[in-house]
Amino acid sequence: MSKGRLEAFSDGVVAILITIMVLELHAPEKPDGGDLQALVPLGPIFLSYVLSFINLGIYWNNHHHLLQASKVVDGRVLWANLHLLFWLSLIPFGTAWMGQNDFAAVPTAGYGAILLMSGVAFYVLVRMLVGAEGQPPALATAIGSDRKGIVSVLIYAAAVAIALVWPWVAFGLYILVAGMWFIPDRRMERALER
Repeated sequence: MSKGRLEAFSDGVVAILITIMVLELHAPEKPDGGDLQALVPLGPIFLSYVLSFINLGIYWNNHHHLLQASKVVDGRVLWANLHLLFWLSLIPFGTAWMGQNDFAAVPTAGYGAILLMSGVAFYVLVRMLVGAEGQPPALATAIGSDRKGIVSVLIYAAAVAIALVWPWVAFGLYILVAGMWFIPDRRMERALER
């Protein structure tokens, strides 16, 4: 089965998600919209947008590298990819909910739950690709134990619980995980070299 359609569909979904998020950013209206002070109330919305844009970019980048390192996809991979896209498709909702509610506890925990499930879904996608029949062993070797993927999910799980008490601490943990993944995963490049 060709992986080209899988990549193209996933790229399109991510592009639409980013577009949806930016359409949620509304400029201040007159009479107060003409000065910088009018932007202050938009701070939480903009911070949420920036983090979500970075997260979607990270997923897009690592998804691309993962598929480049893969040689085959099968039905399980297709469903695992749809599972990932489902959770990623909720990021614009979580972004708006958290930002428009000034990082209140429940919306921040909800946003974290979406990130948690996106991380789990990416982990599942990796496992399905590694286990696909005909996949060269170089991918499994490059992935290894996937400590970074597991640690990310554990941090997200802790952050969801923490968000209910200290939402800003949870937001910091969401940033921490994004920082861990900001540089594309070198493991995929190693798999391509083999």
